[in-house]
Amino acid sequence: MAVIALAGCSGAPGVTTSALALLLSWPLAPGRRMILAECDPDGGAVLHGLLQGTLGDRYGLRNLSVAVRKGEFSDAFWRQLIDVSGDDGKRRESLRNRLLLPGLTDASQSASLTQVWKVLARMFRGIEAESGHDVIIDLGRRGAYGPSGVLAEQADAVFVVVRNTLRCLQAAEGRVRSLEERVGDVSVLMIDEGPYPAGEVQRVLQVPVITILPYAPREARVLSDGAEQPRHFTRSPLMKAARTGSALLLQRAAMRRSRLDPRGTRTVGGEVPHAR
Repeated sequence: MAVIALAGCSGAPGVTTSALALLLSWPLAPGRRMILAECDPDGGAVLHGLLQGTLGDRYGLRNLSVAVRKGEFSDAFWRQLIDVSGDDGKRRESLRNRLLLPGLTDASQSASLTQVWKVLARMFRGIEAESGHDVIIDLGRRGAYGPSGVLAEQADAVFVVVRNTLRCLQAAEGRVRSLEERVGDVSVLMIDEGPYPAGEVQRVLQVPVITILPYAPREARVLSDGAEQPRHFTRSPLMKAARTGSALLLQRAAMRRSRLDPRGTRTVGGEVPHAR
């Protein structure tokens, strides 16, 4: 399957909300899982957004640094994941299929994660290769650079989340060029807030727009702030577009992997992940 990274740019919030929409709508075959890892070095939003602070800081990325030093990363990683697949209190462990790794609660915590980023990159690649699970990495606005940039480098595809407004397009040009220098080709996931059609966004940024999510503030607040779900939320335009978009992201990732590694020889280094 695929490891997909989402990165943002200045003036374009929406990376985490888009990632959550994909996580909750991603089509899963029997036995498959979807994992969303919130890897923004500036701090995560899910614990106090979607989850409304109900879990405190018991779960999340910051708890993995000690596990790396002890050589216990793989087991610790799976313990830090939260099931968001609609648990009704009776769900068996084997049916946990939409899993979330919450991000940092404070940007200062990223200083201790230099080694964690590298091990996470290998872990995600191993999960995909050994178990066939899909992984989305939320890199936020800054996570594709610096030490955490290794996550983008090891992903099958990197998508910049861009709003089609003038302010965002101006900011996105530099971000796209910088990412291309680091990871090669990148693509765009567009949030349709502004006046510019996808063709114009492609012309300005000189990269393809692979999928488009509608600008839907009411539905987005369910994901970003834990707001009460409106009726038929799962069938809303936002979630329908995310479901359709997931297939397009997977196709793009498969094409890029095939081009970069036509014989499928890409290997996994470091700690071998344990499928769960």
